[in-house]
Amino acid sequence: MRKALLALLTALVLASPAAAGVKIKLGVVTKPGSAQNVAAEKFKEVVETRSGGDVTVKIYHSASLGSETEILQQIQMGSVQMGIITLGPIDAFVPEVDVVAFPFLFKNYEQVDRVLDGPLGAEILKRMEPAGFKGLAFTENGFRHLTNRVRPVHTVDDVKGLKIRVMESTLHKELWRALGANPTPMAWPIYTELEQGTIDGQENPLWVAWTYKLFEVQKYLSLTGHVYSAHAVVANLDWFNGLPRATQDLLTEAAREAARYERNWNRSNEADFLAKLKKAGMVVDEHPDLDSFRAKVAGLKDLDMFRRPGTAELLEKFLAATR
Repeated sequence: MRKALLALLTALVLASPAAAGVKIKLGVVTKPGSAQNVAAEKFKEVVETRSGGDVTVKIYHSASLGSETEILQQIQMGSVQMGIITLGPIDAFVPEVDVVAFPFLFKNYEQVDRVLDGPLGAEILKRMEPAGFKGLAFTENGFRHLTNRVRPVHTVDDVKGLKIRVMESTLHKELWRALGANPTPMAWPIYTELEQGTIDGQENPLWVAWTYKLFEVQKYLSLTGHVYSAHAVVANLDWFNGLPRATQDLLTEAAREAARYERNWNRSNEADFLAKLKKAGMVVDEHPDLDSFRAKVAGLKDLDMFRRPGTAELLEKFLAATR
């Protein structure tokens, strides 16, 4: 009897994910050297080091698993365990995430950290669970700025008619429509479309314009900072809940540590990215007329997406926290 019990206990231990080894497929749409990859590589380093190799992470980068929407679908299905995904495409699964990207919500990075690392950020991550995602932490793209190949943009009137690539996000389409542009949703990357003139411009943080060499196909840069863009480190909820508690804690802390590391990387390099873009020949408007932009997007608060029960209250909390 004792031998049988011992054998059973041994079998259970060997069958546990922690003992048998956990293998994680983590998807990002960007290439090495990009913000998501910086976070993903740090996450991998922390997880594998602290688990002694019992938990391993394989990073699938450069859209090798498809677009961010497709990666999210694979995470839902369980064929991919984790991803670091821009919040924009997550809104098709979790509409409440759009409150984080409300135009001109955050005024600086200190405000970002206070809100997203606090109870409101935790509430956003929690709201991902009904869609089958476990939200672990927020990494960042950064503040988004407008580039285009047609003309300098100083006031919102200069945006009129520009064909601007936007993420596959309802909010971003509505935002650029309100600003007078022709928003065109496209999955990343978009260099070829910019080069061929299929689209006139795009909007992204400075690291994107430099890392993806957009200065080769975009002449004008306006530091609009119209949206703070976050990523979320997400996992398949059922898979995550099935892990031993110690492994769950490891992944959560590793995601938070990777987030802190990547945010610092982005912010400490921002001035250098801007200097390099200027040196590469981009014409930069460092002080566009942001009041004209704010006036055009003030009405977005009344969109149906922000009037849903739960979302409306959440937006008010974010607006109050960032006043």
